Amino acid sequence: MRPRIAALDFARGIAIFGILLLNISAFGLPKAAYLNPAYAGQPSATDAWTWAVLDILAQGKFLMMFAMLFGAGLQMLLPRGKAWIQSRLSLLLLCGLIHAVFFWDGDILLAYGLIGLVFWRLVREAKSNQSLFRTGMVLYLIGVGILMMLGLISTAKPDSFWQPDFAELQYEQFWRLKGGVEAINNRLDLLSSSLISVAVQYGWELGGAMLMGASLMRSGWLKGQFNVRHYLGVAAVMLPLSWIIQIPAVVIAWQTGWDYRWSGFYLQAPREIGALMQAVGYLALCYGLWPQLVKQRWVIWMSQVGRMALTNYLLQTLVCTFFFNSLGFYQHFSRLQLVALVPAVWAVNLAITLLWLRHFRQGPMEWLWRKLTAKAAGEA
Repeated sequence: MRPRIAALDFARGIAIFGILLLNISAFGLPKAAYLNPAYAGQPSATDAWTWAVLDILAQGKFLMMFAMLFGAGLQMLLPRGKAWIQSRLSLLLLCGLIHAVFFWDGDILLAYGLIGLVFWRLVREAKSNQSLFRTGMVLYLIGVGILMMLGLISTAKPDSFWQPDFAELQYEQFWRLKGGVEAINNRLDLLSSSLISVAVQYGWELGGAMLMGASLMRSGWLKGQFNVRHYLGVAAVMLPLSWIIQIPAVVIAWQTGWDYRWSGFYLQAPREIGALMQAVGYLALCYGLWPQLVKQRWVIWMSQVGRMALTNYLLQTLVCTFFFNSLGFYQHFSRLQLVALVPAVWAVNLAITLLWLRHFRQGPMEWLWRKLTAKAAGEA
């Protein structure tokens, strides 16, 4: 087993925890609420401000951060060969499919596995680190461009995904709380829409971020081989610049009342560009501050969370679906109240991680994933 990079595990743990800041609204509110705070009419000032702050600091940032780290993992797996990589990604895809159909419609594992299967060869075949990074950037910008084109051809009237009517909101509450076959059928419908989105637009961005992450790993950047001044310099440039790009888009979205075409497409484009820049900035900050951070106990704990990233991601689903669906707390909280619940889920993640890694070297899902990959690749 290859030696672990503690700073990389720390960044992965930060990404897993950060993703929940947005996912919590997808667990506790209708699906339309994830991107549109005005899904059910004009939101309260508290809800609007909560949306704005999360959009600037978290929306898309931790997903892109995790995608880059996923690409870095693909680069590290290249020595294992084609059979191992394809088996590993196929099993992740299968895990994501099970997760999306039987547990939660907000799954990202299927998309990561699918895009990984499509793009890992580009990582392997890249002639240089620079060409790999440029290819990733071009793919990401193509995704942003497609988003703008979709805005041009979309109707001005919002669809039910952006602004559902009362009956649709009631039905969504019904099947989420009821579960069973009704919920599975609806999750299958949402999965088909999600796959279309990945194929048409989001997959370009996801693949681009993965290639850039692979490039950063190949160059040694994600191994922590650059000096502290470099990392802090990157963070000092990327973070303010990303906010300069994003904040006006967030303000205009608010001023237009989260208009479907503007907020969902045109104004989403600069936020997507800013999200990638901010993800790089967050990673740079993790590495730049690492010499000071590594001395703190909570940072070691966060690194252990990153070691069990797959387990902790799925654990968040189990905790949140149990609380919101099984216990019936779905649509009982405002957006700000949902964010206030996030530390409780983090605490569960952290407690189980520390307890498990006290006795085992890997998380349970990581162990199973590795074992099944070995069998599928013909190594066991």
